[in-house]
Amino acid sequence: MAAAPAPLPAAVAGWWEHVNGSPVWQDGVFYALAVLYGLVAASSFIQVARIQHRVPEYGWTTQKVFQFLNFVVNGARCSIFAFRRQVQQVNPPIFQHVILDLPGLAFFTTYAMLALFWAEILYQARARTTDGLRSGFVAINCVVYGLQGLLWLCLWWNPNHSMLVISKLFIAALSFIAALSFLLYGGRLFLTLKHFPIESKGRQQKLREMCFVAFDKEADLDVLDHPILNFIYYLLVEILPSTLVLYILRRIPSRVRLAQYQPLNSGYIAVPLLEGLPVVGRF
Repeated sequence: MAAAPAPLPAAVAGWWEHVNGSPVWQDGVFYALAVLYGLVAASSFIQVARIQHRVPEYGWTTQKVFQFLNFVVNGARCSIFAFRRQVQQVNPPIFQHVILDLPGLAFFTTYAMLALFWAEILYQARARTTDGLRSGFVAINCVVYGLQGLLWLCLWWNPNHSMLVISKLFIAALSFIAALSFLLYGGRLFLTLKHFPIESKGRQQKLREMCFVAFDKEADLDVLDHPILNFIYYLLVEILPSTLVLYILRRIPSRVRLAQYQPLNSGYIAVPLLEGLPVVGRF
């Protein structure tokens, strides 16, 4: 008598375990993620080139710096997934942690830049000085990178599971803080722009989309427990939101006269609030 076929859950569980232990599946997922991250990085680089070609006289505006950092973050992710096997063989092991953590740090800087972008628009709309925003942004990033460097030194000096968990939680906390800054400045900016005339309706729609990106960003934990879960995680948490940000910020500054721009108290230049998507400040 022929044996009865295995129940579907058991068959699925067997396939799930097979995928988890298959180097072919793991490499396939790594390479697929590398391609997707590479496409996002290429799109960001193209935007930087377009902005430079359109308005080279404005220098490194906030929008251009954000797009460049987005290119760096996604390019780093692309390289790590493309050469994941080689990264796992790097010695001493502390260099593996540095390589894997750097994209998380760059992610924090990139999306803190977006929060700065919104904060400058908000301050400009309320006729408040923006002098302290950029210095605060630089100071916070210096503290963050200094603390992460200290964690790397501790992990190199005393490599243990507890230090590894602390290092990973630190990166996750940075992403969570970036999300909170999105909520703070994105929400306040949205409420401020609601008081503008009806012709600013398109801008309010942009703010709704940008606030969705803020809420959609999750803590940047390194999953990698299963190839399929890993793919879904990075697709939903990083690739799709980054793609949405690129779509929202697809408009680049038009060739307008400098007289049409409003000077900020900090000495930088800002596009008027109701004219498309503004590019605030200059580094």
